[in-house]
Amino acid sequence: MGKIISFLLRFIPRKYLQLFSHIPLKVYTFFLKGNNVECPVCDAKLTKFLPYGRLVSRPNALCPNCLALERHRLMALYLKERTNFFTENHLKVLHVAPEYCFIDRFEAMKNLDYITADIESPLAKVKMDIHSIPFEANTFDVAICNHVMEHVDDYHQAMSELYRVLKPNGWAIIQSPQDWTKAHTFEDPSITDPRERERIFWQNDHLRLFGRDYGQELAKAGFKVTEDDFVMKMSKDLVKRYSLPSEEIVYFCEKK
Repeated sequence: MGKIISFLLRFIPRKYLQLFSHIPLKVYTFFLKGNNVECPVCDAKLTKFLPYGRLVSRPNALCPNCLALERHRLMALYLKERTNFFTENHLKVLHVAPEYCFIDRFEAMKNLDYITADIESPLAKVKMDIHSIPFEANTFDVAICNHVMEHVDDYHQAMSELYRVLKPNGWAIIQSPQDWTKAHTFEDPSITDPRERERIFWQNDHLRLFGRDYGQELAKAGFKVTEDDFVMKMSKDLVKRYSLPSEEIVYFCEKK
């Protein structure tokens, strides 16, 4: 199964995966019912999650019921336990490059005015270039933007735009892949071979690989950045049951 998913991820256009992959996986969920793992996004209890990854297939990664990955399950828990996302009324939310597992759930939440946006995703309601967000300054209480900054031409501009459209005291969660062995973010546009880019940047459509300085890069846009080791403070049993990324830092970015 891991090899099949890896092949699909590498060679099927992303928009088709976004539109149709949930259909066969939803059927597959029936055969995985159990109680070994649990998805905090959709509450499914299964014998295991599916493997997932382009180059290296991670075991127990993909929830077939809602398509949540490890980082999405961590995000769901973080939003519930560390933010006002589920409790405060009248939150205006911008979700850039919205993930399938969240869209219907967030749209159904009565306390949110929820807007999805992306430059190419067929799942987003607003077509938008993050370098020039088509909303006025101080519009949103919350922005969510995961695994986007490694794709954009000018990530400093994209981060600044998210800062601009947040209201004072608003907050954002802006996650990206990181290589913890690197002190500094690495870019090299001279590497053009797709296979080589895939090896060095982890995907051939990544323009950079952020290092341990990612929080500092976010702060350059004006954010007060809290690098939250939330998952590292959870019990190992819960990390295993939810199959979470055990060393991921959550970047909680505030507009003070």
